[in-house]
Amino acid sequence: MTNRRRRKGDSPESGKYMSSVKVGPKGQIVIPKEAREMFGIKPGDTLLLLADINRGIAVQRLDYFDKIADEIFLRAAQDPVQSREKEDGLRFAQAIRDLRQPTKEDGE
Repeated sequence: MTNRRRRKGDSPESGKYMSSVKVGPKGQIVIPKEAREMFGIKPGDTLLLLADINRGIAVQRLDYFDKIADEIFLRAAQDPVQSREKEDGLRFAQAIRDLRQPTKEDGE
């Protein structure tokens, strides 16, 4: 299902990997084994999909963003000054934490 094309010198050992994947009829893609191994992605892991019309799509492990959310909340608690940037950061951090909450789709 994949058509792998590696650039010379690109390997999991070098920290680079390139592959094309096909979107299935249900909109699903398969993350190639090499990429899963590179990022330690295991069955059952939750990934965060970020999309921007101008910049494209990125997929990242959710636990990486958990650390960012924790740091945002920690710094916001230490900063008594209100600002739009602080409020935007807090909304982003809360959205990340909300992703961790079980939903009906998760069977809970």
